[in-house]
Amino acid sequence: MARADFGFSHTVRVRYAEIDAQAVVFNSRYLEYADVAVTEYWRAAGLHGVGAAWQALEFHVGRALVEYKAPIRYDEQIDLCTRTTRIGRSSLTTFIEIHGTAMRPADDLRATIEIVNVNVDLATGKSRRLPGWVEAMLSHFDA
Repeated sequence: MARADFGFSHTVRVRYAEIDAQAVVFNSRYLEYADVAVTEYWRAAGLHGVGAAWQALEFHVGRALVEYKAPIRYDEQIDLCTRTTRIGRSSLTTFIEIHGTAMRPADDLRATIEIVNVNVDLATGKSRRLPGWVEAMLSHFDA
């Protein structure tokens, strides 16, 4: 996607604890960045502000795909550009691009991450239909 296709981004600075012996971000940390991106994206979209309705949802990661493009180094600031790309019966697919901050070239793509979160009924462990208001809020936010 073009960076302009993302209406939301969240900036983080790489901490020492996130790097490996080569002073680049350790591969498992990319999924932590995805978790931060999705959390802040849902917060900005207003999902966290709907009280008990939000608390009734339980999301589990059903799929995660990380594609590494270029290293991310200690103390860099990175932008977690995030949007919903698919809303299914019980799942949300979120696409994240990690870029160097806006002070760098627009093509400074470091990684892409696709996360599928599934709404789960904890008692049965099976997927549960998403309420319509979730689709309405995310569709409106990304528009």
